[in-house]
Amino acid sequence: MTRTALLLASALAMTVPAMASAQPHAAPAVAPVLATADAVDPHSFARPREARVTHVALDLNVDFARRSVAGSATLDVQRRPGARALVLDSKGYRVTKVNDAETGRPLAFAFGQGTPELGRPLTIQLGPRTRKVRIAYVARDAEALQWLTPAQTAGKKAPFLFSQGQSILNRSWIPTQDSPGIRQSWSATIRVPAPLTAVMSAPGGGVRTAPSPATSANGTRTFRFAMDKPVAPYLIAIAVGDLKFQPLGPRTGVWAEPATLPAAARELEDTEKMVTAAERLFGPYRWGRYDMIVLPPSFPFGGMENPTLTFLTPTFIAGDKSLVSLIAHELAHSWSGNLATNATWADFWLNEGTTTYAERRIVEQLYGPKVARQQVALGIDALDAAVTDNGGPQGPDTRLHIDLKGRHPDDGLTHIAYEKGSAFLRMLEANLGRARFDTFLRGWFDRHAFKPVTSAMFLADLRRELVRGDARLERRLELDRWVYGTGIPDNAVPADPSAFAEVDGAVATFTATGTLPAAWSRWTTDERLRFLNKLPRQQARPRLDALERAWRLDETGNQEVLFAWLTLAVANRYDPAVPALERFLEGQGRRKFVRPLFKTLMDDRAWGRPIALRIYPRARPLYHPLVTQELDKLVVR
Repeated sequence: MTRTALLLASALAMTVPAMASAQPHAAPAVAPVLATADAVDPHSFARPREARVTHVALDLNVDFARRSVAGSATLDVQRRPGARALVLDSKGYRVTKVNDAETGRPLAFAFGQGTPELGRPLTIQLGPRTRKVRIAYVARDAEALQWLTPAQTAGKKAPFLFSQGQSILNRSWIPTQDSPGIRQSWSATIRVPAPLTAVMSAPGGGVRTAPSPATSANGTRTFRFAMDKPVAPYLIAIAVGDLKFQPLGPRTGVWAEPATLPAAARELEDTEKMVTAAERLFGPYRWGRYDMIVLPPSFPFGGMENPTLTFLTPTFIAGDKSLVSLIAHELAHSWSGNLATNATWADFWLNEGTTTYAERRIVEQLYGPKVARQQVALGIDALDAAVTDNGGPQGPDTRLHIDLKGRHPDDGLTHIAYEKGSAFLRMLEANLGRARFDTFLRGWFDRHAFKPVTSAMFLADLRRELVRGDARLERRLELDRWVYGTGIPDNAVPADPSAFAEVDGAVATFTATGTLPAAWSRWTTDERLRFLNKLPRQQARPRLDALERAWRLDETGNQEVLFAWLTLAVANRYDPAVPALERFLEGQGRRKFVRPLFKTLMDDRAWGRPIALRIYPRARPLYHPLVTQELDKLVVR
């Protein structure tokens, strides 16, 4: 998943100083003994050492009236001799029958005890020769699926459905072993109401229209998809709606609602160049096509790296390509995350930290070193704030390899995974040399293509390929401290002080005198974000008035800049910004934006809480269940 458009406008960065080269840290925890991917996943009920799903074949009908998908899932099973049961993950779907798919023989099944967060195990008794299991089921109001009315879409004409599977939501609509370490190929036959279009995170086949006996207006359209490469199950994704496609290059293109497509295509016209740049760095792109879909505003993340079809928020469309580094991030996942995938969520940094590092290398190739240095500096700001938010330098959740037993895997979805992971790789590059480290990273992807990986495996590869027994180099790199220790090690590479020298000077001048920077009009989005986020949080009303009058921040079309402005306005109880705040919270459902704003409002009992309680009931129908399940606990009287 994206680190939400580079986390450029992190409200948490604020005035935290740039990362020092000698923050304190705890002694590293003991590293895992096995440098293998055969790890036990505490977030799955599956027992893959006994019976493992290797392929999923879906045959589903999409019903907007019932908000359900119904049909069957046929699972290919690889089993140990004598294994008697297949254990799957489930969370809410209802099973009507289970059969041996080859013989038709009914198979006994039962749901076991579970937890509210993980769901329940589904145990299927296998016959002596069962290798393929067919499950008839229905998933209604599944947590992974968001059903939108026409009024909640850009075109206002047709309903819309999309899924978000990461981290453990796909078990709400797909009966399988929902663990990133259990990679599976898959296929799907999907029937949707005509004239809607279905797309999935796999190459698609032909389309045929099958009119109902009544009238052709009540017909269905059938779409077929096949992913022949084994992927982590959270990467199976679907979207259904009034969708059109526009090619961007020989192997790239974008899907969107017709009302959104022209602006999206203009914003994404550099995508083919990004794929070429990424291949120069990390090796061949192995997924065939790289297409994208721009979803309605309720999509909860900046982007989601579903193979062959990245899911995107429309909030990246700024009109000037200033936020397309989001695409570089999602594209980089085609190597880090999709090709070599964390075996469990304890090593989420292997997906996101490596991707964040790779993203900035792609940005450097296309847009130059200055832009890349600035984004590194913004990332360091976010990392410093994340260390503070996660208990300080001694906080256990500042480790890269994080202990998530008994917790939801989304607890590890912090800037630590993204930015400390990226800082770790940047340190390696600085100490080993770019050419040498590039060779290693490309080899890492080659050696572990289409396989699950762990922190222990990454460190073992580093020691075998680069350290090679050099004790002095081993001490200098502090590998175990980076991965298993807390805080930021002493050898972290600091931000380039020249990256934002002009902007930081403007912050100091405005703070001292109230003088607005004349350079705002020529600044990039990153520079504007740096200015707004570096301002002291406490601002007098006249100064906020001056910012708004000069730059009309309430009306900016750049959602990152608007979020940075609204964060500052809410922190200062700035009433003139409340209408813009209402439009913002009721117009999109991106978790990165809505959660911190609602939290700040709720923390301010006198001024903010009444505003939050007024806005949330109106905004809630737009938000994905992943967002509402968190906000429902936060926004309460």
